[in-house]
Amino acid sequence: MMKMLPFFQSGPIGIRNGSEGCIGVNRQLGNPSTSVAEEVSASPGPSGDEIWSRYQEKMSERPEAAGRPSRASSITSNGSCTSAGDSPEKGKKGIKGILTGAFKKMKKTKPPSVKQVMDLLEDHKLCDAAQYLIVLERSLSTKSEEGVSISQQDVESVYEVLKHKVFSILKDSILLAKTNPELLQQAVEALREQEKEDQNYLSENPPDQNMQFRPRKWKELWMATVKESVETRMKDTSRTPRSENLSAVGQNLLHMGKTMKEDLTVVVKYIKQLYPPEFNVFSTYAELYHNYFASQANQAAECYLEDKDIYLLLSWVHNIYPKDMRKDHALAEELEKVKLGSLLPSSLSKELEKKYLDSEEATVKNSLSKCLSKEIQRWKEDQEPEKLNGHFQSELLAIIVIQSIYGGQERAKAISTAVGEELSRRLWKELPAFLRSYRDAFEDFKEKSKKHSYYKPILIASVNNCWNFRDYAEKNMAEKDDNKASILSILGDIENSGFDVLLQPLFAQLKPIYKKFTENKWDSSNETMNEIVKTTSKHVSEFRTLKDPFYQAIVEKIHAHLVKEYIVRLLKKKVSLKTPAQQQNLAQSVSKNAADLEAFCTSNGSKATWLHSALPKLAEIIRLQDLGAIKIEVATFATTYPDIRKRHLEAFLHIKANLSRGEVKSILGYLADSTASTSPGAPLFSNINVS
Repeated sequence: MMKMLPFFQSGPIGIRNGSEGCIGVNRQLGNPSTSVAEEVSASPGPSGDEIWSRYQEKMSERPEAAGRPSRASSITSNGSCTSAGDSPEKGKKGIKGILTGAFKKMKKTKPPSVKQVMDLLEDHKLCDAAQYLIVLERSLSTKSEEGVSISQQDVESVYEVLKHKVFSILKDSILLAKTNPELLQQAVEALREQEKEDQNYLSENPPDQNMQFRPRKWKELWMATVKESVETRMKDTSRTPRSENLSAVGQNLLHMGKTMKEDLTVVVKYIKQLYPPEFNVFSTYAELYHNYFASQANQAAECYLEDKDIYLLLSWVHNIYPKDMRKDHALAEELEKVKLGSLLPSSLSKELEKKYLDSEEATVKNSLSKCLSKEIQRWKEDQEPEKLNGHFQSELLAIIVIQSIYGGQERAKAISTAVGEELSRRLWKELPAFLRSYRDAFEDFKEKSKKHSYYKPILIASVNNCWNFRDYAEKNMAEKDDNKASILSILGDIENSGFDVLLQPLFAQLKPIYKKFTENKWDSSNETMNEIVKTTSKHVSEFRTLKDPFYQAIVEKIHAHLVKEYIVRLLKKKVSLKTPAQQQNLAQSVSKNAADLEAFCTSNGSKATWLHSALPKLAEIIRLQDLGAIKIEVATFATTYPDIRKRHLEAFLHIKANLSRGEVKSILGYLADSTASTSPGAPLFSNINVS
């Protein structure tokens, strides 16, 4: 067995994995998964010491120059290797020409010695050593071995030493590229020399049969070495700091992504330029990193994964891997040429996406259900809802529900636009379903909890909850989305149902007050209107605990109710005035009451300006005596309030007792003509029944 050569122990690389021998003369690196060092095996030939000592004696008998090749070998006098670009003879001779010239001179000189090659190897002049060995190899194949006392086996033993050193260095290319680029350059040059000699050998016709170890195929060995290096670095998760928030799967993905990006950056900036273009260095490294990453992603995808790991894996596949790798401009430019593709096949990716979407949908649905249960439980507690800016609220419900939906949508968008859109579509369906359940619970509380100490505040808080849902749907959902229409409709039901309960006590108190108008035959209408305003004012103040949009809405409902109830009293046929003077007095009273009512409602926030002209126009019809003028005013009124019908106008005209049946019929006919093609506007008369 060959004894370990001294420089193996003293050099920067050394023997890996405890190997104690050199590679056998006939053995190649057949298994790329094993390290280069592991391929170094026992040699049946003489040991390195034996080779060395065998020629020391002969070398001492010859002049030193006798064993050194001439300039033609491209080895400089100081033993350094000149690159192909440095040689003045490049383009004329090339390595083949150089070697041919060297062989011619060998007829007069001795080939280099093993000791010389060993000295070069110990000095890490790997390119020079490679060229010396090529000269030795050629000298053995010429069959003119006069004076040569070295065998092919000797040469192969030294070749294995060179190969071990070169590929040990190449395996550590990522580390050495910045820390010891000169050494890495030497290894690459030695590799290039061997590839050139392989090409020279294969170009011969026929190839030299004496060179039984050609082609040496170091490029293939280089590919295996790069693969081994990539896999070693991708497996070594200890180099990436541990994140407490990540599972083992997540940590492995983070490590592989970080390693691949950092290492490829080193390749593109420091390693690529060391090789000739035909090595395709960047694409080789990139494809090997990608293939390993993809194999690990596939293994993970085919195993049982927790929900968070499915999300992480999909994020890497669709977002982080294809995008984060390209943040560095130089890296992005090279990756664009390689086009690595996805980490997972489409079928497996779709399967994971479905699992994720189903899980996320179920999670959000469960969260919404829990939120509603907690809200119902709060209603049962004998406790007043909290106030925020003077408004009763139970906003925790809306906040959690909206955050659950919005958070799910944003997480899905972070995977990919398509996944985000699909989850949004699913969750938009969950929101109407949740709100229907909320509406049912609200109705149940409204009917069964009227004696609750905080009945009204809870109703107000529940109505206020609707604003967050309404605002979210308005801002985030497409106008033509059926889910949006459904959501707004359900919210409208809850709001109106709450308003109806809140307004019932007020409307009940106003009913007997309104009767005073007709009971007193409008003689004391101003006093009655003052009482209406005073009573209403007390209730309006408690409605200020509603959020502003809802407060305004309920005030406008009050405004509409006050106007409508006033009109109801005018249609009761309790008063029939025969003289213009009497009609003039009533018209003035109605105008005064209308002005007071409008001022009150406007001062309290009503923006229902469409109601402002109703009572003044009716007062004008009462005042007018000219039939033509009355018809014009009726037509104008019907245009503004298109839901007025003949029965309403006929009951109203009962006040004007001085109109004949024919005149009344003429006015009613005019109303029918003027409203025939008018579309319904704001409802004012629709809910007024005439007895």
